[in-house]
Amino acid sequence: MISRHQPGLSRRGFCLCCVAALAGGSQWLTPRQAFAEARNVVDGFRADAAKAEIHVHRLRGNVNVLEGSGGNIAVLTGPDGKVMIDAGITATRPRIVEALAGLDQRPVSHLVNTHWHFDHADGNEWIGGTGVAIIAQANTRKHLTEAQRVEDWDFNFPPAPPAAVPTEVVEQEKRLTLNGETLHLRHLPLAHTDGDLTVTFEQADIIHTGDIYWAGMYPFIDYSTGGNIDGVIRAADAVLAQAGKGTLIIPGHGGPVSDAAGLKAYRDMLSASRDRVAALKRKGHTLEEIVAARPTAEFDAGFGQAVIPPAFFTKLVFEGV
Repeated sequence: MISRHQPGLSRRGFCLCCVAALAGGSQWLTPRQAFAEARNVVDGFRADAAKAEIHVHRLRGNVNVLEGSGGNIAVLTGPDGKVMIDAGITATRPRIVEALAGLDQRPVSHLVNTHWHFDHADGNEWIGGTGVAIIAQANTRKHLTEAQRVEDWDFNFPPAPPAAVPTEVVEQEKRLTLNGETLHLRHLPLAHTDGDLTVTFEQADIIHTGDIYWAGMYPFIDYSTGGNIDGVIRAADAVLAQAGKGTLIIPGHGGPVSDAAGLKAYRDMLSASRDRVAALKRKGHTLEEIVAARPTAEFDAGFGQAVIPPAFFTKLVFEGV
């Protein structure tokens, strides 16, 4: 049975925009203005993660989801050791260790990063420090080995420590056979970042999308490291082409488990929002005017009540069209 819990992280814990209620949708705060009124986005998210509970959701085929430490973490158990998809935030390490021990007593043997962002790869250091193989797309490894700036978070990330750097690189795709399961790692380029991997558990018929898919919420798209809204839509189409009616889909955020119908609704929302914002931008409207026009109003009740508020999502779409 799949248990469901609301994520333990607060709205303001993730993005600077969350302090901008936008006074009925007409006022716009830039990331730098919002930064002056809110906690630093990364430090705030880490502080919230330090207090968050970890909820374990058992799926099928020895695949589980740990929810509560940044992005959703998938764990495959079995005689070859635990295989983790994403590492979460280090602040939740004690509760992740406890949750992992509750699955079985075997150690972690492999870690796959779906992309480089701290809420998915911050735990690389403590996991990699035990000698675990860390697998990531080549661009993810590059971002982790160099200083990175995410403009929309107004934050500079230093290079990751040596223990956190992926030890195995995937260019386009790779298959692993572990614990009686075939894992298909697939690079979907220029989507949430330029280094996104999806992970398909072929026998269990489960796909972990990383942050290509945010279930029931507007996504963040990291243009600073190669993200692109058109690429997110293409990536969603690629996952939908793989998925059947019975496929379980683990999103990067939200959920913790969804399906093809949920991903299709998300993909259609992205496409419609892009087209509406692009049409207004072509007519010469400013960002402030487009935000005030509320081009995403149709979707706000379903996607705008969680981490990314509608105005900030509109800004992200505006940047990409």
